[in-house]
Amino acid sequence: MLAASALPAIFAVGAANAADYTFKLHHFLSNKAPAHAQMLEPWARAVAEKSGGKVSIEIFPSMTLGGRPPELVSQARDGVVDLVWTLNGYTPGLFPRTEVMELPLVYVNDPKAANLALNDLFESDLKQEYKGLEVMFLHVHAGNGIQMRDKEVRSPEDLSGTALRTPSRTGAWVIEALGASPAAMPVPDLPQALQKGVIDGAFIPWEIIPPLKIQEQTQYQIEGAANARFGTAVFQVSMNKARWDSLPNDVQQAFREASNEEWLAQVGEIWRNADDFGIGLAEKAGNTHIILTDEETAVFNEALAPVVDRWVAEVSSKGIDGPALVEKARAAIAKHSGQ
Repeated sequence: MLAASALPAIFAVGAANAADYTFKLHHFLSNKAPAHAQMLEPWARAVAEKSGGKVSIEIFPSMTLGGRPPELVSQARDGVVDLVWTLNGYTPGLFPRTEVMELPLVYVNDPKAANLALNDLFESDLKQEYKGLEVMFLHVHAGNGIQMRDKEVRSPEDLSGTALRTPSRTGAWVIEALGASPAAMPVPDLPQALQKGVIDGAFIPWEIIPPLKIQEQTQYQIEGAANARFGTAVFQVSMNKARWDSLPNDVQQAFREASNEEWLAQVGEIWRNADDFGIGLAEKAGNTHIILTDEETAVFNEALAPVVDRWVAEVSSKGIDGPALVEKARAAIAKHSGQ
């Protein structure tokens, strides 16, 4: 059930009173997060403009419509809300094919190429996972770096015995492969968990540093050479399928045009730029930004190679051709790299 309390943070994009079609978009981060201000608001404006003013999208951040972040997919599927932006990893095992893009050594360091690769794979390989939903677009963030409260990390051995927040089940496998213990929690719970020492660190991108003030709870930010990361996370903006099917063709077309390849490339740049801003803020706060050498990065990669094998074995048990998907994902990323 949605909360019946006052809704203090609503952002209507488009002239709601004049619009023929009004949509509620629900998500889990604050209106200060780059995902809200730099991605969701511009996207909603683009839909409104391309619809000729027929569409208005009201954005409800910070779970202001009630529930917890892992419930967002079901809220959209059940028609409780019209649209959601959510992290696939909050519903483990629900999108196993799409997880291929989260894997270390598949995703390396290029969110723009990964977004376009997801688009390439969607119709042929991923769409069947999104029953009850009409996906507007899928995207990744800049990749999971390691953010530590008070421990310097330059090798997998440095993580042995630590507890780290994981963004997804593939993230948990990465953490386990590095000898640490995964702790699952929604992003908004992260600052308190770090502050209280419930966890020693987190696998999460730099862009989350400013909205959650992670620089105040950590001392070290660690990534591989050339922005190499330890996997990534996949997000979706999706609509209730029945609501989508009820829309006339011109309104559907407005959503499609606002979610095209040009937009996906722009989303990759938005998240890369937000990531750069976040790490800059941490450095200004006096945190240590560790960029691993090529040799140190190679040691991490060797430790993480079994994660890909684990995913292949897991999805193969469900009748999914894991090796083929890994090959397709890597080829699609390579196609779009450097564009």
